Amino acid sequence: MTGRELPPTSAFAGDDGSADPRVAAALTAYGDGTGTLAGVVEALAGTRVLVPVLAELEAAETVEVGGHAHTVDKEASAGIVALQAPDGRTALPVFSSVAAMTAWRRDARPVPTDVVRAALSAVGEGWELLVLDAGGPVTALLPRPAVWALAQQQPWRPAVLPDAGGPGGAAGSVDPEVRAAVRAAVLGALPGAADQPVRAPAAEQPAGGRSWFRRRRPEPATDAAPAAATGPVRDVDAEPGARAEVAVVLTLVPGLDRATLDGLLRRVGEALAADETVTQRVDSVEVRLR
Repeated sequence: MTGRELPPTSAFAGDDGSADPRVAAALTAYGDGTGTLAGVVEALAGTRVLVPVLAELEAAETVEVGGHAHTVDKEASAGIVALQAPDGRTALPVFSSVAAMTAWRRDARPVPTDVVRAALSAVGEGWELLVLDAGGPVTALLPRPAVWALAQQQPWRPAVLPDAGGPGGAAGSVDPEVRAAVRAAVLGALPGAADQPVRAPAAEQPAGGRSWFRRRRPEPATDAAPAAATGPVRDVDAEPGARAEVAVVLTLVPGLDRATLDGLLRRVGEALAADETVTQRVDSVEVRLR
């Protein structure tokens, strides 16, 4: 092993500190645009990663990961390093090899562990993300659903599917299951939604040019004021996001005042947060108004 040997009593004592060939190949493909992040996550399953521990705790600093500045926060109790993502969430850095860790911090001590345990540790700390090889040459930021999938030893199904015809698996469309869940959750929470038809995703349309529509059954009566016959939202859709993984697109009727719009956005947020499919499969959401 270059630089440091793994502890002789470790379960990984025979490990020379090099990257798993599958992980190395997946990272290379991801970096040159011929592979996807899903390919990296798939290659990581069942492999060993290295978690960095610092022997001496220092003041916070800023590092660059994937062109973005991240604040480094040292955990005083164990010397574990945590990175802060641009959106404020905390990520646990892991490395595929000793060389990759040394390129990031020469003073970091590699602690080998299987990726399942690393993911479980991150989830247990409330850290939603993993950063693989923060010092490059290729860095991969693993979103929350991918971390959960690794922790549960389950395949990760990205919420956004790559464009089969695009370079490097560029984002093409939201997975039909996720799109349907977003539409159902939002329409079910808005006034007048019971009278709006919900079109099945394109992938689920029957052959022969026909369309499938189903109407929502009205919700049971409550003490709230009855919903208007026509709600403020004409349509709901989901598409790949720019600032978040998925964008929820709301086509609104004209003339809504600020109070109505604020209430609508609050209900949309609550509906998405309560939907199991959305919370399990979507890393982050933004709302677009049309």
